Amino acid sequence: MTVNLYAIPLEKSMKKIIPFFIIASILLSACGTGEATPVEGVVESTAGVPETESVQTAETTPEATTQLEVNEEALNGLEITVWTPWYGVEQSLFETFVKEFNASNEWGIQVAAQSQSNFTNLYEATTASLPTEGKPDLVIALPEHAQEWFSEGVSSDMTEYVNDPLYGIDEDDIPYAIWNQDLTGSVRVAIPAQRTAQVLLWNQTWAEELKIKSQPELTEDFRQQACRAHDSMKKDEFAENDSMGGWLVNTEPMTVYSWLLAFNGGVLEGSDYRFLTPENIDSFKFLRELAEANCSWQGASDPIQSFAKREALFITVNLSNLPNVTRAFASTENRDKWAVLPFPKDDGGTIAVYGSSYVILKSTAEEELAAWLFARWLLENEQDARWVEATHNFPLRDSTLSLLGDYEKTHPQWRQAVDLLPRGELQPQLSSWRNIKIMLGDGFDHMYRVNVSSGQVAAILAQMESTAKELSK
Repeated sequence: MTVNLYAIPLEKSMKKIIPFFIIASILLSACGTGEATPVEGVVESTAGVPETESVQTAETTPEATTQLEVNEEALNGLEITVWTPWYGVEQSLFETFVKEFNASNEWGIQVAAQSQSNFTNLYEATTASLPTEGKPDLVIALPEHAQEWFSEGVSSDMTEYVNDPLYGIDEDDIPYAIWNQDLTGSVRVAIPAQRTAQVLLWNQTWAEELKIKSQPELTEDFRQQACRAHDSMKKDEFAENDSMGGWLVNTEPMTVYSWLLAFNGGVLEGSDYRFLTPENIDSFKFLRELAEANCSWQGASDPIQSFAKREALFITVNLSNLPNVTRAFASTENRDKWAVLPFPKDDGGTIAVYGSSYVILKSTAEEELAAWLFARWLLENEQDARWVEATHNFPLRDSTLSLLGDYEKTHPQWRQAVDLLPRGELQPQLSSWRNIKIMLGDGFDHMYRVNVSSGQVAAILAQMESTAKELSK
């Protein structure tokens, strides 16, 4: 680092006086005088200071250098291809990002984006392209897809990019539940692209009218409040709503998984799938007993509208649905206050965080670095904030919140969801989760469709475990 030194300007009147003092100084030296008398107003130069005298200099910070063996000049004009699962608003914003990166990145990298419309098509198209020269360099896929491709040796370990002194990223700025999903042991198979969660919505105003003093923190609190809301529906003159009022059942796989976590259960024992456990039995039994007491119900054509119409005290949505809830309350002229809650748990509640990730497929060292630099740029605060505003998902970085103050003011329930991130838990970090999660949702839905009694839920879990072992072979 170069330090500029600026001389102090002298007054014009001093210009005539300075030569006189210089002459006087020479004459005094010639006469053998001792120490020179300092002359007030003269700026002394350090050019002639003996080497024994110390001169203060500014400390310089060494520039970070990459540990990757890639010539940066080779990136100039390099073209890479990115495949996405999006369409509509998300794809439009992503293409805007591509244009901005192409126009401004310092390396001269050029990115081309291609939509595959959804995650299923993207997975199938990517898998089919792997043996060909037409495969993409970067893919926005689900973490379980990334796990599979890495196990097959066709995607890259991103650890060296994350830790690189020059091109790396500050992982301490990314919450655990967002950052650690893409690990396989100590290997990083991807980095987060988007993250969301299933959360419970609770009508606080209605709850207060039902003499409920606080949000449910424990599963027993949840049961009591759901049943109280159901009981209130039987007291009006409308018979058609007598089965409504409590939790509106949601059979999405991540909802089911969240309920298992709420009872300290899950789907894994070590690296093997295990469903038939006491904790999971307690979870399913609790949910079926809610249904048997009519404290949960099904059949709503639009759960969000049912919530806005006070037909359900609780519903389950993911973060992207929150603006739709706000609009539904406005359209029904409902001024009730509602809140985002975790799934109740004895230690304060839980949510299961999930979403897509950036996966680098194996290629040349230059193309892989170019793909990393683009993905890293997408995780910068400015782009991260714009993703949030468009998708309403979690910010990927803690520091991005400083750019979302205005958004937070107009989306207070979104901020409530963000505050739940420290309670976030991971999905199974296995490629087989791609199929197992579908089976989990189907099995849970079957339990309601055939009206399995609370005393028989163990049989459903046993069947799930058997099916999971077959699917994960």
